[in-house]
Amino acid sequence: MANLLNLTWVIVFTGLLILFFVPSKLKWFTAMLTVVLTAFITSTLAFRAIMGNPFSVVFDGGVVAGNVLIRIDQLSAWFILIINFTSITGLFYGEGYLKAYTSEPRKLSLHWIFYVIFQLSMIWVCMIQNGLVFLIAWEIMSISSMMLVVFEGHKPSTIKAGLNYLVQMHISVVLLTIGFIWLYFKTGSFSFDAFSQYFAAFNNVGLFMIFFVGFGLKAGFIPLHTWLPHAHPAAPSHISGVMSGVIVKLGIYGILRVAFNLKSEFFVLGEILVVVSVLTSLFGIINAAVHRDIKKMLAYCTIENIGIIGIGIGIGLIGVGANNPILYFLGFGGALLHVLNHSLFKSLLFFSAGSIYQQTHTRNMDKLGGLMKSMPRTALLFLMGSVAIGGLPPFNGFISEFLIYSGLIEGLKLQSSVQILIMLLSLAGLSIVGGLSILTFTKTFGTVFLGTERQKSVHKPHEVSILMLIPQYFIVAAMLTIAFFPGFYIDFIGRILTSLSFRPLISGVQPFGNYPDILGNISFYSFVLIILIVVFALIRKLVTARVTRTISPTWGCGYTVPSSSLQYTGKSFSKSLSKMFNFVVIERKQYDELNRTEIFPEVREYKSHYFDFFEYRFIKFMVNRLIYSANYFNFVQNGRVQSYILYGLVFMLIVFLLTIFRIVR
Repeated sequence: MANLLNLTWVIVFTGLLILFFVPSKLKWFTAMLTVVLTAFITSTLAFRAIMGNPFSVVFDGGVVAGNVLIRIDQLSAWFILIINFTSITGLFYGEGYLKAYTSEPRKLSLHWIFYVIFQLSMIWVCMIQNGLVFLIAWEIMSISSMMLVVFEGHKPSTIKAGLNYLVQMHISVVLLTIGFIWLYFKTGSFSFDAFSQYFAAFNNVGLFMIFFVGFGLKAGFIPLHTWLPHAHPAAPSHISGVMSGVIVKLGIYGILRVAFNLKSEFFVLGEILVVVSVLTSLFGIINAAVHRDIKKMLAYCTIENIGIIGIGIGIGLIGVGANNPILYFLGFGGALLHVLNHSLFKSLLFFSAGSIYQQTHTRNMDKLGGLMKSMPRTALLFLMGSVAIGGLPPFNGFISEFLIYSGLIEGLKLQSSVQILIMLLSLAGLSIVGGLSILTFTKTFGTVFLGTERQKSVHKPHEVSILMLIPQYFIVAAMLTIAFFPGFYIDFIGRILTSLSFRPLISGVQPFGNYPDILGNISFYSFVLIILIVVFALIRKLVTARVTRTISPTWGCGYTVPSSSLQYTGKSFSKSLSKMFNFVVIERKQYDELNRTEIFPEVREYKSHYFDFFEYRFIKFMVNRLIYSANYFNFVQNGRVQSYILYGLVFMLIVFLLTIFRIVR
C-alpha cells in the first residue's frame, strides 16, 4: 500500500512536468489523466479503509518533524472520496467552461498545474497526522486554490478577491500554528495522537476553540466567512464548485478530527457549536435571499449549509456528554452525510450558474429571464439542485437534514432545561432556514429561467456543450442514489462513527436506531411518486401525440403590449424580507428623489447594493481605522532625497550612541 501511495507522487510530478511542454490541445488531457489516476489510487485506499482496512505508514520527517504518520482511517477516507469525485467532475466541466481561453496556453498551463496540485494537497491534508507537515500541506492547498481563484487576473476585482482570500487563509494558518505549538509544549509531540493525550490531562475548551476558529475560517462560520462572497464570484465556475464542494469541508474535517479526541466539556462545546451554527445558517440564507448575483447568492448558501453541518456536530457532542448514543449518531451522522450532499448539489448549482454566465456574460439575475426556452437542460439541472438544497424530498438534501432535525427533536428529551431550550430554538431556526432556502431558489429559478428576457443579449444564449453537461448528470445520479438508497450511505457512516474514539458510548448499540427504516420508507414512496409522474407524463404524451397544438400569447389582462419590465425582479421578490431583516442586511441606494413639482418626471437611474454586515460593521471599520492611523506617518515618505539622507544619518547616530554606552555590542 505504501508503494501505491508513493506512486501518486510519481504520477503527479510526471504530470506537472509534462504540462509545461505539451501543446495547448493536450494540456487538459494531461491534467485529466493525472487527476483521474491520483483519484483512482487514493480512492482505492480510502474505500478499503471505510470497509475496515485502514492504511498507515510512517515517514522520517527529520529533526524538526520527527516521525510523520500518514494514515487513511474511516474519517479521512470519507473526505478523500468526496474530494476525488468533486475534483473529477470539476475537471471535466472546466474543459468545456474554459474553451474560450484556448488562445491563452500559458494561462491554461498554470491553471491545470495548480488544479493538479490543489487536488493532491487536499488529499494529503486528510492523510497527514503530524501538525507541522499538516500545516505545509494546508498552506499549499491555500496558495494553489488562490491561484485558481485569480484565473482572470486582468480584472482588479479578481485580484482583490484573491488577496482577500489569501490573507484570511494565512490568519487561519497563524491560529492553527498557535494551536499545534500549544499542543507541542504540553505533550512534546506534533502528532495528532497527542490531542487525546492533551484533552485527557487539561481543560478541553481553550485548545478546541483555537482550532475551531482556525478551521472555521476555512469552513465559513460567521464572523469568519467574509472571503466566500468575494472568492466564489471571482473564480471560474468549476473552481467555485470544487471550492464550495470540498475545500470548505476541509475546515469541517479539521474540526471533526479535533472533536473526536475530546475527553470532557462536551456540553459546553456542543452548545457553543449549535448556537454559532444556527446563527451562521440564518445569516447565510438571509443574505442569499436578497443578493442578485447568482454566484454570490450561492456563496452565502454555502455559509448556510456549513451552519447546518455545524449544528450536527454540536448535537453529536451533546450526545456524547449526555451518554446518548442516538444523539451521537444522528448529530455526527447527519453532519457527515450533509458534507457529501452539499458537495454534490452545491457543485451542481455552481456548474449550472457557470453555464448561465458562459452564455449570457452576466451573473446579475435581474438582467436575465426566459432561459428555460434556450437552455432547457441547464434549467432542469438547476431546478434539481434547488430542490435538493432546499431539503425537499425526493432529493438527497432531505436525507441528511432529516437526520439533523431528528437529532434536535431527540434533544428535547434531555434533562437540562438550558439544552432543551437550545434544541427548541435551534429547531425553530432550522425551520426558518429551510423556508428561506425555498424562497431564495424560487426567486432565483423564476427570475433566471422563467418569464421573458429582461435585457437583450449580444449573443443569443443556447445550451452548453455535452462536455459541460455530462459531469452534472453524474452528480444528479449520485444525488438520486442517496435519495433512493439512503441505507447504503448510512451504513458507511455508521462504520465511520463506530470506528472512532467514543466506543464505550456506542458499544452494543444499533447505529441510528430505527431511523434508516423510516428514511427507507420515505425514499420508497418518493420513488413511487416519481414513477407515477413519469407514467402519467408518458400517457399524456401518447394521448396528445396527434392533437394539433396552437401557440398564442399569454393573456395579458387586456394589455396588448407586454413588457419585460412588468415582471418580478430578484430585488422585488425579496424586498419585504430585506426590510424585515434590515438590521442584518445593509442596503445602500443611489437615486434621486422625485420632487413634488415634477408632474412628468425625467428618466432616473436607481441602484442598490447589499453589504455584508460583519464586513461592513467590523472589518471595514478596523481597516479604515488602521489606514487613518497610518496616514499620520505620511510625512516620512515625503519624496525628498534630503529627508532620506537625514534618516540614514539619524540611524547611524543612534547606533553610535548605543555602542558608546554599551547598550548594543
